[in-house]
Amino acid sequence: MSSKGPVIVMEAPEKLSHSEAQAFLAELQPLLESDRPRIVLDCSQVQHMDSAGIEMLLNSMGEAMKHDGDIKLASLSPASAAILELMRVDRLFEIFATAEEATRSFQAVAVPEAAPSLPWYSSAYGLADLKSAG
Repeated sequence: MSSKGPVIVMEAPEKLSHSEAQAFLAELQPLLESDRPRIVLDCSQVQHMDSAGIEMLLNSMGEAMKHDGDIKLASLSPASAAILELMRVDRLFEIFATAEEATRSFQAVAVPEAAPSLPWYSSAYGLADLKSAG
């Protein structure tokens, strides 16, 4: 496990089957319970993944989302990617070629916030060029 700022990169085990997935989830659980967890699972070592492993990934994603966070997958083998696609869960995860790309994607989402005291029609929201319908 490594940390790159607010993003934690964890290496998934070689096998994501029932017993390995349970042990991995136990290791992952404290991170999922933090405020706004941002986790990248490096799947470069995963050689085998079954339905129990996929269920663990889905449960982890659900836990992260409960705490306003996210889990992204990186470095999937072609076999693991095919299993996720066959189980139709590949669309539920953001999947990246490398852990570095996945880590950078967390920083890419910066939305400017307008001051809450301004009305919705103020220039801070980009509506200054609208003309009244009068």
